[in-house]
Amino acid sequence: MKTLGSIVPSPPGWYARWRFGPTHTVSYPITVWALARDNTSDRTSVVGVDTNGLWPGGADERPGGEFVRYIYQPVEAALPDDVFNPVQSPSEPATQPTGSGAR
Repeated sequence: MKTLGSIVPSPPGWYARWRFGPTHTVSYPITVWALARDNTSDRTSVVGVDTNGLWPGGADERPGGEFVRYIYQPVEAALPDDVFNPVQSPSEPATQPTGSGAR
């Protein structure tokens, strides 16, 4: 199991892509970057924690979900096709971030 240590805010444009089936992926915006320590090996890595609270190696990973990769889309570029922001109402379309990094 991994535990999180130092945490810093993520700049806008970073996403974590998760696979929930052979053709179904979802990208969640990254809210913070953190140091993750593997308690069994004492190895440390940097992980992105997304708006859904997921991070690779976390105990709360969604069943059936597999981390694919981090992606970066400049703020002025289009959002990833599979973006989902759990902070927004499902009826609202996904929007580009405003200058503070909040969605």
